[in-house]
Amino acid sequence: MSDVGSSSPEPESIEVSDPPSKPSETSQAPPFWKQACAELSKADPQLAQLIDDYRGEALRPKKNIFLTLARAIVGQQISVKAADTVWARLEARTNGVRPQAINRLSKLELRNCGLSRSKADYITGIAAASEQLMQLDWAALSDRGCIDRLCELKGVGRWTAEMVLIFALCRADILPLADIALCRAIQNLYADGSELSEVQIRALADEWRPWRSVATWFLWRSLDPVAVEY
Repeated sequence: MSDVGSSSPEPESIEVSDPPSKPSETSQAPPFWKQACAELSKADPQLAQLIDDYRGEALRPKKNIFLTLARAIVGQQISVKAADTVWARLEARTNGVRPQAINRLSKLELRNCGLSRSKADYITGIAAASEQLMQLDWAALSDRGCIDRLCELKGVGRWTAEMVLIFALCRADILPLADIALCRAIQNLYADGSELSEVQIRALADEWRPWRSVATWFLWRSLDPVAVEY
């Protein structure tokens, strides 16, 4: 995630008709999105303002576990800008980052896209396991069960697994506390940027149950000039 913001100068004060409204992204959102926004807004006035600021925007799930895993691994421990650069190179080299395309590349070719040696190994391993991943009945697993299963893959830790639960499996109540940007956004909104402990953050987030994934998305959105996607 990034804390880069954007701004533009105020327009001249002249009489013009209202610009057309931005097309809504909510038609592509998870089915629980509207209910979640309404209940979060009722439960938390500060979050309500944030939701209103980005009304019409929503998480657009990929529903592709391999793609989300690969994208999250690329983004591990590097800046958003660097991750975007590496991902663009990988997309160009594979024509869409599909398991079959990854399997055809050598480790050297993957590293030439900007991946570290370990990340090249991780993505190769996930591509090899992709057929098994597709055959699993993810809907039958609890959130904890999904995380445990994903963490069996080399290179996948809890944060990466939580990105899959949010962006691919559309689980509604995920709180990725290892995400630095999420913690920063919470501190900005509730503590004027002062540091909060994990216990304090968990206490705040209890008010967002059972929609912590949705709250997380809006908090990320408050830091980024564009919506986060994995």
